Amino acid sequence: MSDISKVKIESIIDSLSDGVYVCDPDRRITYWSKSAQRITGWREEDVVGRKCCDNVLCHIDKDGHRLCEQEYCPLHRAMITDKVSMDALLVYAQGSTGQRIPMLVTVAPIRNDSGEIVGGVETFRDASAVVHDMERAQAIQQVAMESQVPENIPLTFTTHYIPRDIVGGDYYAIRELDEGAYGLILADVMGHGLAAAFYTIHLSSLWDRYCSLLEHPEEFMNKMNRELARVVKTEVSFATAISGILEMDSHLFRFSSAGGPEPILMHADGTWHSVKSSGMPLALLEAIDYQEFSINVHEGDSLLLLSDGALEIKNAAGQLLGMEGLMHILKKQGYPETKIQMETLEEELLIYSNAIRLEDDLTLIEIRFDKY
Repeated sequence: MSDISKVKIESIIDSLSDGVYVCDPDRRITYWSKSAQRITGWREEDVVGRKCCDNVLCHIDKDGHRLCEQEYCPLHRAMITDKVSMDALLVYAQGSTGQRIPMLVTVAPIRNDSGEIVGGVETFRDASAVVHDMERAQAIQQVAMESQVPENIPLTFTTHYIPRDIVGGDYYAIRELDEGAYGLILADVMGHGLAAAFYTIHLSSLWDRYCSLLEHPEEFMNKMNRELARVVKTEVSFATAISGILEMDSHLFRFSSAGGPEPILMHADGTWHSVKSSGMPLALLEAIDYQEFSINVHEGDSLLLLSDGALEIKNAAGQLLGMEGLMHILKKQGYPETKIQMETLEEELLIYSNAIRLEDDLTLIEIRFDKY
């Protein structure tokens, strides 16, 4: 019987279905496995001694952002932070013929016998089949997200949605229920990915069925809770939400809350406050009585509704961004005088978190009250 202990570590790595490569601290590739060649088409002699950004892998994220700069490179971060990635990161690598290959990537630092970090290792697998399914789900989810608002009215609805993955667990809808009355919902399903996305599709069907109840927001929320509790009663899952009706004639937004961030009322002079509201998340219990809250709005005001992905972001010291931190970032960008620049906001949030992607889905609905 052969002695497996005599098998070289390179032979073991080359037997894996996952691609593996090793970099030195300058991110030059020093080892390239046979599976790495199989997945990407790049041969060992093509890549060893080169950096992955030297027209080799040239990683980008799902939104097309380059990851090969030092501050965004997952492998570089693993080496400088001494952290092993716990979750696989979806990236797109450049194959040898220029094609983009979706990959699920994990990274880790490498130490020598003295404990010094001397490089990093990345493992990856082809995620084409998974991404294909996610993209199909994304197309369905995008149709489910609804914003039906007439033009030439004295207010502006703007929606921003950044899923953590290709699909996410946030859901929003806006609809004119009557002349001068607009119903809306913003919900955040626990978790990420396909499972959370499927729940948002169910939320969309419930919205279609019951949005007419928003004349009494607490009744609408009670109904949504009972319906969701029946579906998820055997699952450890729930959703936070805010839903309500904006009435132009009375300058009033009446709403009900099922946990999640409180609405923010921003005035034209830059002063703001969050509107105190409370409620249990949806689907935790079937019998929950929700309450109605209200906000008076006036010309020049803006109303912000958020999912907690905009607030529950921690920096390297473990400090939570929170409402104050988010508003500081927005005001630094000139808000409310200027519109929210979502790409710039995302960059600021990533800088705060010292991360290469947001750890949660982020949805923001802005309602600007232009004139009456």
